[in-house]
Amino acid sequence: MSAIRALSASARRLRKPVGVASTALAVAACVSAEVPYRPLASGEQVYRQVCMACHATGVENAPRLGDRQAWKPLVDEGQDTLTAHAWVGVRGMPARGGQPGLSLEEFARATAYMARAAGGDWQDPDADMLAEIEEEIAERLASLTQGK
Repeated sequence: MSAIRALSASARRLRKPVGVASTALAVAACVSAEVPYRPLASGEQVYRQVCMACHATGVENAPRLGDRQAWKPLVDEGQDTLTAHAWVGVRGMPARGGQPGLSLEEFARATAYMARAAGGDWQDPDADMLAEIEEEIAERLASLTQGK
């Protein structure tokens, strides 16, 4: 009989943590909204949806797609630097090209697409390049807050 009581005492001790854990999981399932899967847009898709409005027409002196002369000094800045500065906003360009819903990878793909169209040999960013861009973003934001 004492074995049965020991077992039920043991079961009682487990009941509370298991109940708390299952309640926490149920609450988390209700609170967290499931984000539907959305494949990342290509550089060309982002260009057509976001960048083209300015880079096809030259608004605010935006370098036009394929204009090698206008893009050369920008391409020479380097992929991480140009992408980071454009992400934050530079010259007449708003941050993220005015599209806050873009991911950094999508934005970087569009920047690489435009640089390639102007003769640059930039590739779509891999994890290492994205890390370099993120570092440059942090540096750029720090310099902007210091008024540089």
